[in-house]
Amino acid sequence: MEAYETYQTPLSSRYASKEMAHLFSPAHRFKTWRELWLNLAIAEKQLGLPIPDEALEQMKSNLDLTPEQFDIAAKEEKKRRHDVMAHVHTFGQVAPAAAGIIHLGATSCYVTDNADLIFIRTGLTFLLKSLAVVISRLSAFAAQYRALPTLGFTHYQPAQLTTVGKRATLWIQELLWDLRNIKRARNDIGFRGVKGTTGTQASFLTLFDGDHDKVEELDKLVTELSGFDYAYPVTSQTYSRKIDIDVLAPLASLGATAHKIATDLRLLANLKEVEEPFESTQIGSSAMAYKRNPMRSERVCSLSRHLMVLHQNTLMTSSVQWFERTLDDSANRRITLPEAFLTADIVLSTLQNVCEGLVVYPKVIARRIAQELPFMATENIIMCIVKKGGDRQEAHEKIRVLSHEAAHQVKDLGLENDLIARVRNDPYFSPIHEELEQLLEPKTFIGRAPEQVDKFLKEWVQPALDDEELKVAVAVGGKVELSV
Repeated sequence: MEAYETYQTPLSSRYASKEMAHLFSPAHRFKTWRELWLNLAIAEKQLGLPIPDEALEQMKSNLDLTPEQFDIAAKEEKKRRHDVMAHVHTFGQVAPAAAGIIHLGATSCYVTDNADLIFIRTGLTFLLKSLAVVISRLSAFAAQYRALPTLGFTHYQPAQLTTVGKRATLWIQELLWDLRNIKRARNDIGFRGVKGTTGTQASFLTLFDGDHDKVEELDKLVTELSGFDYAYPVTSQTYSRKIDIDVLAPLASLGATAHKIATDLRLLANLKEVEEPFESTQIGSSAMAYKRNPMRSERVCSLSRHLMVLHQNTLMTSSVQWFERTLDDSANRRITLPEAFLTADIVLSTLQNVCEGLVVYPKVIARRIAQELPFMATENIIMCIVKKGGDRQEAHEKIRVLSHEAAHQVKDLGLENDLIARVRNDPYFSPIHEELEQLLEPKTFIGRAPEQVDKFLKEWVQPALDDEELKVAVAVGGKVELSV
């Protein structure tokens, strides 16, 4: 019952994947700290410091925290007002042989910042794989409806026809850019390494009796033991908070993409042309039983706005870091970084669920085309009359008058568009009456849309998803089931 009496963030309690929620969990965070302390001790011993094998063995055997150790750490932190030192003492209790060398030469940011970089890189990898699956699902949708004509909209007013699949490629293209940006940010992540209190490595130089080569080797060894190819060449006490800007920028951009896709789907749901999945027992409204609200797309929009806003925190935090560091970044980053990754994770899983269950209503789409196509076909009608020997200006005037009469039927009287019937009944257009059906075939108005879909999927989407890491993710990626 106690769990229901305190606030829990809905990001983890309602929406996020288990993998992403665990990545930023206390258990994983403090285990990572212990792994970093172990890596430091291993490297220091390798370079000649007198660290007993027993110390390393005890550290290796106690990387996971028990509930009792969490309780001890909480009491230590309350007493010391320092989370890192609380965990240094807690680790020392279960690894007594290492108690005197845990955190040797390091500053708090050795574990806090390096751990954050590990979480960021892993989190970006999670997101890349999820994004690849979304792109794959949406690409299958685009291929299926590559040639289904649909009314285009500019300014949300009827425009030239496109296809359902071509419209989806516009969404996919932006997701491909997000894939590129997130991968670039992930691959650019370095390690803070062992830099000391102000980034000068002074404490480690003292430990190794002024041996600069050993200090550099220590930094390299710990970086490699922690799974990184390189460490940032210079840091202050922290890694530059500009890194956080570079990481959250592509996530915010992903939020913009997702918001646009979900908004388009919400508008299409209103037109009853395309709908997100709606389960048989799902309730759209507590009052209006008939409603089928696009709640998944609305959730994507809601969380995407939050994701876009979080980037502002990193900009503001980075800009006010004084000299070698200030601590006013800490509380903000504890919230901002996990929330950004959890939110992006939820946006992608919800978007995948939507893409896997999109429902298209071709007859509704055809009916809307039929309402607007007569007006769009007027230029073709004029050209056809001219080919039959008619006068272009006279044909234009005839069509203009008939179009306004039909518009009156639609707008003022609420009736169907009868322009074609008026053309059929006008003797002037008798030379082309037999060709009207062909002139009004929707597929003659979609240009190269189907071919554009085919080429885009083959030349842009497939190569992006052929990346070995992403190929595996798509192959093993199952359907997303939303719990709420």
